[in-house]
Amino acid sequence: MTVATNSIHDVPAVEGNYWQWREQNIYYVQAGSCNSDKPTLLLVHGFGASTDHWRKNIYQLQENFSVWAIDMLGFGRSSKPAWEYTGNLWREQLNDFITEVIKQPTVIAGNSLGGYACLCVAAEYHHNVAGVILLNSAGPFSDTVTKKPNTMQKMSGWLFRQNWITYFLFQRLRNKKNIRKTLEKVYLDSSAITDQLVEDIYRPSCDEGALQVFGSVFKSPQGEKVDQLLQKMQCPLLNIWGEADPWMRSKERGEKFKQYYPQLTEVYLKAGHCPHDEVPEQVNDLITQWAINN
Repeated sequence: MTVATNSIHDVPAVEGNYWQWREQNIYYVQAGSCNSDKPTLLLVHGFGASTDHWRKNIYQLQENFSVWAIDMLGFGRSSKPAWEYTGNLWREQLNDFITEVIKQPTVIAGNSLGGYACLCVAAEYHHNVAGVILLNSAGPFSDTVTKKPNTMQKMSGWLFRQNWITYFLFQRLRNKKNIRKTLEKVYLDSSAITDQLVEDIYRPSCDEGALQVFGSVFKSPQGEKVDQLLQKMQCPLLNIWGEADPWMRSKERGEKFKQYYPQLTEVYLKAGHCPHDEVPEQVNDLITQWAINN
């Protein structure tokens, strides 16, 4: 059913369903029809976001593809158990979802932390991943990790392991005013920062277990480095960069991706950390053309 709307920026989120994974509720949405000539897409959100962050993309991409989006365990409407949250955990969740629910090789697209999770899946489960699309993907490279942490790094690590510090940071960051301030720092176009976007990020932070998830993400051991994952990948890769992202040195990181995966395709857009939400029409067009041609 087509929803009447004045702009892609006004589209509502797609209603979803729940899938049981390891006795936990995992929320996902699906739109569009399966087309044998075109790949299936799975969209994976970043830290603190959810399937809602892809609403503008699903709205257009469903015209050409069967599109799925999922809330990673610990985020959005999915369960938030007191587990250790790592790339390996989300790797297994995403791979099992492709195997059990989508049931065919899939192009996986991820923003920020979701991009790193997608890399983890593609590196390990070649049979389930037809391609990878990264949007300002997170994750360190081996040569950027300090072998011997300095005093400041040691102190920061100690602070993040203190429960009272984690509680204070969580309460401060989840405040709606501070959510908006953070978004204003990482979005180039402030008009894309709506009350709905702030609410979509704030709402899951009120769920039971959200504090423990927040703490675990920062306290859990780091997984494989991006270059290690790229060296194990075998599928086509599209890198979409919001070049104004203050959290990522996009050009510098782009060069590192090309160093370890020279056959990739890359595009730089005038946007911040979340180009799929800030300039959705451009991103949707790039995804469509690349997915069809690869």
